[in-house]
Amino acid sequence: MPLSDPLISIIIPTLNEEQHLKLVLSFLNDFRKEQIEIIISDGGSSDNTIAVAQQYECLLISSSKGRAVQMNKGARVAKGDVLYFLHADSIPPKDWLEQIKKSLNAGFVAGCFRLQFDWQHWFLESNAWFTKFSGNALRFGDQSLFVTKNVFEEVGGFSEDHFLMEDQEIVYRITKKGKLKVMSGYIVTSARKYRKNGPYRMQAIFFYIYFAYVFGVSQSRLTRMYQRLIRT
Repeated sequence: MPLSDPLISIIIPTLNEEQHLKLVLSFLNDFRKEQIEIIISDGGSSDNTIAVAQQYECLLISSSKGRAVQMNKGARVAKGDVLYFLHADSIPPKDWLEQIKKSLNAGFVAGCFRLQFDWQHWFLESNAWFTKFSGNALRFGDQSLFVTKNVFEEVGGFSEDHFLMEDQEIVYRITKKGKLKVMSGYIVTSARKYRKNGPYRMQAIFFYIYFAYVFGVSQSRLTRMYQRLIRT
């Protein structure tokens, strides 16, 4: 199969995401004629997430809870030459597929989009502005991530001992194998945590957890911090 037309496996980890999943699957449904497959890796939803996935005829797999574990399990059943990890509450730009193919043909082994929130708040817009720059420290899971399956397997997938910051961690390993492209389009992600916790408080918590991670705080302690500080 030529590189210009690879099979792309879209892997979406879910846990009680019925409302957001409807939106992203409705968007992706317009690309069914393309070389894509959609995999929902569910971590034990108790709402109608599974019914939504079945309605859109996705490949549905069950997994233990944990985004890294769920995405790895999705990757293991994926048939694609390229894996595209996408959060259930994020909508890629309309030309997402074209941009991924263009990046692959330019020699990039991985890539993500710039970030935009579904809440027009000056503080969030300022934060999202920084995601247009290169640099591993600025990469977040909400930006989505494509990576060739070969490179994903070479680096060993997501670290399943990471309950937080798994997206940051894998990017460091991927960029040791090849180039990562920050594509020009914007992926629109839900600002629900910012709405519930307040934009300034939420960002302060994210910075606190991020720097704790950088300075070597254990995953179990980071998880306790997250659960104690963030209203979900």
